[in-house]
Amino acid sequence: MKLPALAITSAFALGIACGLSRKIARHGSSHGFITLLFFGAATSLLIGIVCVWRSRVVVAGLASLLCWGTLGVAAVCIQEQPRRADHILSLVDAGKINLKSPLRYYGRLADEPATLPWGTGYNIALSGVDYEGSFAPASGGLRLGDIARTDHGAPVALHAGDSIAVLTKARLPQIYRDDGAFDRRAYLSEQGVDLVGVLRAPGLLELVKPAGPAISAWISRGRRRLRDEVDELWSKDARVAGGLRAMLLGDRNFVDRAEARDFQKTGAFHVLVVAGLHVGAIAVVLFWVGRKLRWAQTWTMTLTLLLLLAYVAVVEQRTPVLRAALMAAIVVTGGFFFRRLELLNSAAIAALLLLVAKPSALGDSSFQLSFLAIGCIGGLALPWLESTVQPYVRALRGWRDLTKDVSNEPRPTQFRIDLRLLARAIEIRLPARIARVPGSSLVGGLAFSFRVWELIVLTLVLQIGMLPLLASAFHRITFAGAFVNFAAVPLTAIIVPLGFLTLISGFLWPALGKIPAAPLSLVTSGLLHVVQRFALVRQLSYRIPGPSLWVTIIFLITLAGIVACLRLRFMGRKAMMWSLWGVLAAAAVVIATYPFSPRVAGGKLELTVLDVGQGDSLFVVSPAGKTLLIDGGGASGGFPGHEQAQGSDPGEEAVSPYLWSRGFQKIDIVALTHAHQDHIGGLNAILENFRVGQLWIGREIHNPALARLEALAKERNVPIEYETRGKRFSLDEVQGEFLWPESSKADAAVAAKNNDSLVLRLKYRNRTLLLPGVAEKQAEHAMLEENSDDLHADVLKVGHHGGKNSTTQEFLDAVAPAVAIISSGEDNPYGHPSPELLERLEASGARVLRTDRDGAVHIMTDGDRLEISCFVACAELPAVTTSKRAEAPYQNQNNQQ
Repeated sequence: MKLPALAITSAFALGIACGLSRKIARHGSSHGFITLLFFGAATSLLIGIVCVWRSRVVVAGLASLLCWGTLGVAAVCIQEQPRRADHILSLVDAGKINLKSPLRYYGRLADEPATLPWGTGYNIALSGVDYEGSFAPASGGLRLGDIARTDHGAPVALHAGDSIAVLTKARLPQIYRDDGAFDRRAYLSEQGVDLVGVLRAPGLLELVKPAGPAISAWISRGRRRLRDEVDELWSKDARVAGGLRAMLLGDRNFVDRAEARDFQKTGAFHVLVVAGLHVGAIAVVLFWVGRKLRWAQTWTMTLTLLLLLAYVAVVEQRTPVLRAALMAAIVVTGGFFFRRLELLNSAAIAALLLLVAKPSALGDSSFQLSFLAIGCIGGLALPWLESTVQPYVRALRGWRDLTKDVSNEPRPTQFRIDLRLLARAIEIRLPARIARVPGSSLVGGLAFSFRVWELIVLTLVLQIGMLPLLASAFHRITFAGAFVNFAAVPLTAIIVPLGFLTLISGFLWPALGKIPAAPLSLVTSGLLHVVQRFALVRQLSYRIPGPSLWVTIIFLITLAGIVACLRLRFMGRKAMMWSLWGVLAAAAVVIATYPFSPRVAGGKLELTVLDVGQGDSLFVVSPAGKTLLIDGGGASGGFPGHEQAQGSDPGEEAVSPYLWSRGFQKIDIVALTHAHQDHIGGLNAILENFRVGQLWIGREIHNPALARLEALAKERNVPIEYETRGKRFSLDEVQGEFLWPESSKADAAVAAKNNDSLVLRLKYRNRTLLLPGVAEKQAEHAMLEENSDDLHADVLKVGHHGGKNSTTQEFLDAVAPAVAIISSGEDNPYGHPSPELLERLEASGARVLRTDRDGAVHIMTDGDRLEISCFVACAELPAVTTSKRAEAPYQNQNNQQ
């Protein structure tokens, strides 16, 4: 079957991919270049029309595809136009407002205030801001969090559409400036959030003008009412309520982080994301109801489209929901106008519409995964099923009716005849009143078996076909998906329609909603239990670096070749098919095992001080490739008192992606300097994501976070060693020594202290690195007494994030570093690094680098020369001690963010 929409969309997408390239992106914003592109597209179209007139069909088709490709490039250039001058980020970049102090922001509530586990969330569409006594018009989005507290009174009652004013210190969303790190700023920008802030007291948020009547406001209030109803119906089971909030209404705020990780481990995370599965379940149920009620096809289609539109409005207009709803609408409408609908064409039309609206969606992993899934189903699973089991599924319809035999192929027809003969042989031996029961039961069992086989095929095809993108986007290989989705998909198909039936019933009459709520709770609990049980089996899931681009291309091209062979019915050419399957299997094995060596600078000692916000994480690679990770950062960016539960996890979002970007799967040693949250918080993810050889800990304390880390290490069979002052070690030719702490495991403290921090010194030939963790002046004084004549280091990782009570003048004089590196968070609330310390460092003549400004700092030495590079291009460095970034082949020279 011809696929014109697929060809057009592919050409348009190829044009977008070209437009996103750096060379075109640098020049694509000019109006002259865009005009030239449209002229080229018009010329290609004219050539195509002339060729059609002269019966040159092939040339006309190529000209048409060239036209669409050129339009794809133009679409990117149009989208990449600079932001409006009054956009809040434009005002910040131009220096017209300063985010360093609290400002009064004006705007409109884009949605109802959202109930969150820690308080209330507000999404504000900005209209202006007061700065230095004057009002400046502003556009953009501000997300505000209000901590639930009783000491400041209750917040003012607000609703969607209300005009408000708020006094807050807003900031840019936190990002980690490391290779491979998750870009939270871009993620929130997709949701219309440009700034984030915390509402320190309810009185700082004022109602300026109530909202007038508006459909959007009514929809927002209805959405909030449904969310509150979920909480009321399942108030005694927070896990079920959180799961149903996510599966029905797209609100994952109440899904525990550990529970969400279980869904990721089992390959069932798509269940928590409202998308194709959920929309499809609703559409199928609506069609089924229309058929049972004998509605006209026109009414069934109209009602389905209207209810899909209402569903999209209720769960918010996020990209996955819009994509799934658009796809369903095309299928529903196409099924009404055409006798036979081609899934790949329908998907291509949906993709084309979405790319026209937003060309940059092509680079979104969610977009890629969605349409790759549809491509696998329509291009691989359906042809496979059509050539195997589908003819027999159709043969079961009206199997007792002899007149329908002619509508089936020969083998399915013989299957029908055999069924009737078998049923007849059974029926003549049974009483008349039950004679037909065995035959009907047999056919029912066969129909169920065929459906189970279809589900197995779909699950396996999706697991195989989506392997490279899942490995690239989530760095995870799971073998549990084939088993868990076998239960998760049908259970979700039950939960979604039954859930909305429950919510609608409760909306109309609260007592009525409790009737279907009980079985829905059982089904949801069953789903959560299945996911949790499979997630406990460690062997079914593991983390890997993302596959190389060339492996992914080979995999996808081979997969496309298999799809083409199936659709063009080349299956008779067994040699070709076996060859393609062999290449696909080999590429899949390479992706799943990642047999490549990590990228290291052989013969050199490497130190990378990672940007993990307000915390520490240092990665050391020896000249022969042995690895040492010191600290993993900690939960940050959350709300006070809820940082660990609601903040970001640098171990998962920054440290692990950086290590994966260099191809590491194993870490020889993980060291914890001390058990404060900003150092220990990210290490749980490290122990779960990598094979770890040893865990080093300084002073033992009675701390729940440290107890969890040690328990995880024992579960993973990671030996634990307790290090104290005077102990020495070696990493190949690198000689290491612990300068602190004094105490041992036998003398456990009740709380972590900065002065109990593990302090390491690394020496490689003529160069020395000193890594004092967060040791302050008390520990520094003790180290000075013990090592007064031998404390010099060429590179100093400044203690305690640059706090004023660390790196005293005496300590700095003894170390006399050429390079000093400060690990601190951007706009952190502690004022790190302190001005006093910066003055001391400047007076010492040391070159100061900071992760909050320069991003990850990377240092290499061959024992003589120091080579320094930063994620954000470093300022000019002293020529004696540094070299150009180009000498570090595994990093980009000008990687800026």
